[in-house]
Amino acid sequence: MKTAISIPDDLYRAAERAAKRLGLSRSELYRRALGVFLDRNADKLVTEALDEVYGEGSAAGAIDPVLRRMQSASLPTDEW
Repeated sequence: MKTAISIPDDLYRAAERAAKRLGLSRSELYRRALGVFLDRNADKLVTEALDEVYGEGSAAGAIDPVLRRMQSASLPTDEW
């Protein structure tokens, strides 16, 4: 898939130099860089998604207190 992005001139020039030094096409350099970024931030992205669902102020946090107590009471108790 092709896409167009805008980046600062100095970053573009640095990427061009890096691609040339590494013997990569510009597209391959950007693919690899994006892959590394996504790998490094995967946990953060998952955490942010879960926070949106379960965090304070979410629909899950707005469960009626009576329903919450009933749910808790329905769970078996375990001794630790």
